[in-house]
Amino acid sequence: MIGRRGLLLGAGGLAAAGVATGAYGFGVEPFLRLHVQRHAISPQGWPQGLSLRVAQLTDLHAGAPMMDEARIEHIVEATNALRPDIVLLVGDFGASSPFVTRTLQQAEVARLLARLRARHGVYAVNGNHDWWEDAAALHRGGGSTIMGRAFEAAGIPMLCNSVLRAGPVLVGGLDSSWAFGWNRGAHDLPRLLDQVHGDAPLLLMAHEPDVFPTVPRRVAVTFSGHTHGGQVRVLGWSPRIPSRYGNRYAWGHVREDGRDLVVSGGLGITRLPVRFGVPPEITLVEIG
Repeated sequence: MIGRRGLLLGAGGLAAAGVATGAYGFGVEPFLRLHVQRHAISPQGWPQGLSLRVAQLTDLHAGAPMMDEARIEHIVEATNALRPDIVLLVGDFGASSPFVTRTLQQAEVARLLARLRARHGVYAVNGNHDWWEDAAALHRGGGSTIMGRAFEAAGIPMLCNSVLRAGPVLVGGLDSSWAFGWNRGAHDLPRLLDQVHGDAPLLLMAHEPDVFPTVPRRVAVTFSGHTHGGQVRVLGWSPRIPSRYGNRYAWGHVREDGRDLVVSGGLGITRLPVRFGVPPEITLVEIG
């Protein structure tokens, strides 16, 4: 039988564990950790003998103290050290948390990310916050965003429902499907696909993974972010995912009907400054 002293010790131990867990989730994982999450994928119809290393960065949400200039520089250096063939920047670059003490201007974020190096190029798409933080673009209901113009000025193509050649493959960028709210976007998949010619594999950036059920098999791999892996993830499950599909597209490599999707857990935070079980990640996808 457990005595009063045992109960008190047990309760104290649970309380201490809770404090330690909270301290880790709020103070260690989001601020200090940087994980390289690796996936190896062999898409259906991928050309024999072609191998490609794709580094995926998403959901930076730049702003001090969590994502200041030094943190971004560290992410860029760590990504370059992986020697990727292509770097994909999959949206949400500006600060989106009430806990940010200092915002970084879009031009500064673009300048820092322009130091990324990949032999077949660096490419970007808008995320929903890149629209939501641009009142003029929202008022227009379309056109370019401040973030998009900053990337273009820094030499990084911002793909808005468009396609570019990247060495042996094509890279397509779908604009945000949440640009004007969760059910009204700036995305246009048919327009993007009309620009695809020849038989080179097509890599698709789509910030929100909810478009994946409509992506055809012509797309070799779809790269998404947006979910942050839920920011809190326990035993492969997250309590809250900004997706109509819940945990189906929360994080990681998903294969459905012979099609491949990679959802990165991202790098920054929104709302509460917490991460637990899904540390900030550089996603490295080896295709072949």
